Amino acid sequence: EIARGGVGVFGRRSPVRCLSAKAGSRSVLAALASKAKLINGRYEKFLERTFPRFYVLHATFTKGIQALFLEVKEIRKIKSKMSCQKLSAQQLPYREMERLRQVRCSAWDAFRQFRRDVIKAIPIGVIAIPPFANFLVIVLMYFFPRQLLIRYFWTPSQQAEFLDAYDAIRRDSYPDVVESLALAARSLPEPQLQKRLQELCAQVQRGSQPRVAELYAVRSLFSGSPLGLNKLQVSHVKALSQVLFLTPHLPAFFLRRRLRSHVLEIRHLDRAMLRLGLGQLSEEELKAACYLRGLNPTRLSMSECRAWLEQWLGLSCKLQ
Repeated sequence: EIARGGVGVFGRRSPVRCLSAKAGSRSVLAALASKAKLINGRYEKFLERTFPRFYVLHATFTKGIQALFLEVKEIRKIKSKMSCQKLSAQQLPYREMERLRQVRCSAWDAFRQFRRDVIKAIPIGVIAIPPFANFLVIVLMYFFPRQLLIRYFWTPSQQAEFLDAYDAIRRDSYPDVVESLALAARSLPEPQLQKRLQELCAQVQRGSQPRVAELYAVRSLFSGSPLGLNKLQVSHVKALSQVLFLTPHLPAFFLRRRLRSHVLEIRHLDRAMLRLGLGQLSEEELKAACYLRGLNPTRLSMSECRAWLEQWLGLSCKLQ
């Protein structure tokens, strides 16, 4: 039957011919992929040699697409692990917890920011579908990188520049936070602790950094009125929201709820980091940890970042 045309007694195509056809299709696809890879390699070498600045944007775009898909895959893997093992975000190892945090996933609001990033990236992906249309994406990367593109499509120099820009916005909120704290301190019932907190606020306003022990000594003041999160003035809550890169343009109830969620997320990260050990973190991880907690590490060494984080953890992990 095979010799006469490959059709069996029941009118079905022979399994041998089907397997042969599949093998042939795979070899054709492999040959096409190899050819495309070769042409792309020559194209990139031409760009690098002839248009080096353009090549940097092209390479950044290509790597950004790959990084975006890898992150989607990694997040799905982490979420699958959490589901199978019935784990909460707080029970994950530090690096997995930090990965969820980077896409702004908390235990109560999973994938919210990640979805926003993906939605923001969809138009870029659609634009890049037609042949050579990635040139238009590269034009957008050149003229409007911070406004139109997500972090995957920023060059290393742009990442440093934009982190500085965002940190400048955050620093503008620090005086408002300290001033609000000093004003609230006037209503404290304990004169000795009230005086101590006011001295700390004045110390920070003069440009000095309090010691961890001094901060730890006034921890009890933040448990109730007027410094408990639910008792803070709205202006104080808005300033704290800006420090954490949260929009301040929401009703006070939502601002307090989001603040509590983000602060608890950092608290869980602190404890996971302490379990892992600062010595296990790479330079990139150390600097990212500092930046999240309010310190711009752009011009700091690894040892300076580690020393600052040691002080941070020395206070954070003692607090309830």
